[in-house]
Formats: sequence, C-alpha cells, structure tokens
Amino acid sequence: MARTMAAKIWDDHVVAAGEGEPDLLYVDLHLVHEVTSPQAFEGLRLSKRRVRRPDLTLATMDHDVPTIGGRAAADEVAERQMSALEENCRREGIRLYGMGNARQGIVHVIGPELGLTQPGMLIVCGDSHTSTNGAFGALAFGVGTSELEHVLATQCLRQRRPKSMAVTVEGALPLGVTAKDVALGIIASIGVEGGRGHVLEYRGATIRGLSMEGRLTVCNMTIEGGGRAGMIAPDDATFAYLKGREYAPADDHWDAAVERWRALATDPGAIFDREVSIDAARLEPYVTWGTNPGQSVPVTGSVPAPSTETDERALRYMALEPGTAIEAITIDRVFIGSCTNARLEDLRVAASVVRGHRVHPKVRAMVVPGSASVKRQAEAEGLDALFREAGFEWRDAGCSMCLGMNPDILGPGERCASTSNRNFEGRQGRGGRTHLVSPPMAAAAAIAGHLVDVREFN
Repeated sequence: MARTMAAKIWDDHVVAAGEGEPDLLYVDLHLVHEVTSPQAFEGLRLSKRRVRRPDLTLATMDHDVPTIGGRAAADEVAERQMSALEENCRREGIRLYGMGNARQGIVHVIGPELGLTQPGMLIVCGDSHTSTNGAFGALAFGVGTSELEHVLATQCLRQRRPKSMAVTVEGALPLGVTAKDVALGIIASIGVEGGRGHVLEYRGATIRGLSMEGRLTVCNMTIEGGGRAGMIAPDDATFAYLKGREYAPADDHWDAAVERWRALATDPGAIFDREVSIDAARLEPYVTWGTNPGQSVPVTGSVPAPSTETDERALRYMALEPGTAIEAITIDRVFIGSCTNARLEDLRVAASVVRGHRVHPKVRAMVVPGSASVKRQAEAEGLDALFREAGFEWRDAGCSMCLGMNPDILGPGERCASTSNRNFEGRQGRGGRTHLVSPPMAAAAAIAGHLVDVREFN
C-alpha cells in the first residue's frame, strides 16, 4: 500500500499497538530546555526512576537566558529553572549546553546545526516549535510535561496517529518574498486551525527550491496553522547540509544513510486526508496586524475591517483602526531573532538591507543569533560590525524577545516588528504589540521607523 512519509516514519517507530488505543512509539532524540523540564525531572526523582537513555537526550538553555553577557536571569523563577536543569543533567549524565557553552543556543536551532536532527527520526521536546526539525524529513512534535517525564523514563511515548495533509506550493517566489512569507501565506490560506490534528507535508517546486534554513522556517510555523507537525521530504539539499556535521553519519555509514533517507519520500499514489495548493506567484511580503499569525495581509494592504469578535479584540489590543495602511504603522522596536529566523542566512539577508543605513532615531533594534555557533560565524563574516554600525544591538544567543520570559521584553504599548512566530497578547511583554515579518522586512522597518515594503526600500 502506498504510504505518506509521515506514515512510514510512524510505522517504523511503533513499539506496541492495540485496537482503539494510542500507539507506543520509540523516540530517537529527546530535546530538553530549562522551562518545561523541571517538573518532569522532579516526577522522575520522586518515583525513584532514572533517565532511560541519556545518550539520546540533549539539553540546552535558551528561553530564560539573558542575551547580554554578565546579565543575571530576569527573575528568581528563571534562575531556579536554569539551576534545576543544570543539576538534573549532572545527576542523569545528560549533555547540557548551558550559558557560555560554545554549542549553546535555541533548542530548535542547535539540533539541526549539530547534525543531531536527521531524516526518518522521531524527535520530541517540551516545546511546540519542535516541528522545526521536520525540515529534514523527521517526524518532530512538542509534548507536555507528563509526556516529557514518560520519555525520560522509557524513551517511548503514547500517541494517537494523526491525520495527514499535503500543502503544495508551486511557482517561483516573487521578488522580496521569503520563506517566512510562504509560511504566513499558508496560514492566511488555511487559518490558524486549518492544520488541527494533521501532520503537514510541504511539497512542490517552491518548497524544493528553499534552502534548508528556509525549510526550517516553514516547518517552524506549522504550529501557528494548528498542525501537529510539519515535514519536508529529504533531498540533495538536505544531504549537503548534513554531510560533515558533528553527529551526522560518516565514512561508510554515510552512503547507507542517504540510501535509507531517500526511501522516506511519500509513495506515488499515497492518499492524504486533506490537500491544499498555494500559488507562489500570488505571495507577497506579509505583515500581521492582529494577535494571531492568521491575521496578516500583504505589506501593500491595509488593516481590514473586523469580521469577528476575535478581530475586534485584536484591533483594540493593537490600537489600530480599519483602513489604516500597513506602511503607515510606526514602530518602537525591532527584533531579528527566534527559532523561526535567527540562522546565518536570516542574518545575512537582514544585513544586506541594513548596509549603508542607520536605525531610525526613535527605534530600538536588536539582532539575536539563534546559537553561539551562528554568532561566531556571523562575526567571522563581519555581520556584527555592520549591524552595530547601523545602530542595532548585537546580542548573545537565546530566545530573547520572542517571548516575555527573559530580560528582553517590550514595554506596555510598545510596537515591535518581529521575526518571531507568535504575536498573541503579551507574547513579547505585557501590553506589547507584535507585527510578525520576515528578516529583510524587519531590517527595513528599523531604518524607516515604520512598517515598509522592502521591495521599495533603498
């Protein structure tokens, strides 16, 4: 029987199955960070159990970490979370990339860059944006605290098989349209609940034409469309990215791995539960106007009239009037970073917009690399100097202003052009207002002092 890629990987990881019961799945890689793990480790300790496979578990600090060297954690809770992770990893023999470590970074960034994320794997983490790893043809999704404890104790997880959804994007991307715009365009099409209960497989020439960094961005945003996980079939671009990385197969194992990975692609004739097609030629640089990623319009558009109570509440929170041109919206802050858009390619394209300009005097802008490795590479290319000369703050790696859980937060009423993935009320700080955009759009907004069409920027 013809099978989808998700079905193949799922079937390969079933340890036990019973009629009417969730399947018991084996987990290849368990990623851990400081925010969601303390309760799970404590549950393990109270039940006098140990981590089953510390060698298949990797921990990092990202959500709470300050991104200016020498700064303390934002509060006592953050400090306790980081200290607890350090102690739990020491006790259980788990690799931890903590503050100051050369491999530290956002959990969804370091897995791929180290070569830990590989095609065909089943990967979990106590974080919804684990779907990012699906860009490599892995089945990756977030889990709750009790599930996290179960994985730590058994290296297995009970899950009900999700539905499948094919999202096909065809055509060449127009000028100025990035992977972030592809993701926002898909969400605008299917809605924030459109992928509910499904694993989304992204397909088509447009997707195949994206770099691995672009594919990571698209899969990262899957959760914002309600999806359980996002995936892209591995191909030559995947293999070229992985080859030679620290934890990738090497020597005689490499060719065998590639042969196995090629067989993961969805079989011809496989049936999806739902299919959606997107015409890339119709995509533009998008900007969110509301408080969820589905509330977005092209930058050339205007704030729409509300059609639901949700829209009305979003407009009140964002302090916007229907009919306002998107490019007329002034901003106070710019954030280039997060697990969505803080990889080297993202920083390069933002820097290309910044070159020769200065940040608007009324805007505070920051660039936060996704990992210590990305930071080193960017500095080796001189990107840090370019950003600093333009007036951006150049920070250490971390989740930073993606969420209001560390010192990098918005003040009440501050408006931010952000490359992150979520824009709900208070996400970047109590009372903060977030407009999701791509890295080049964020860079252009920092210089203009308002949201602006990067295609017209000079």
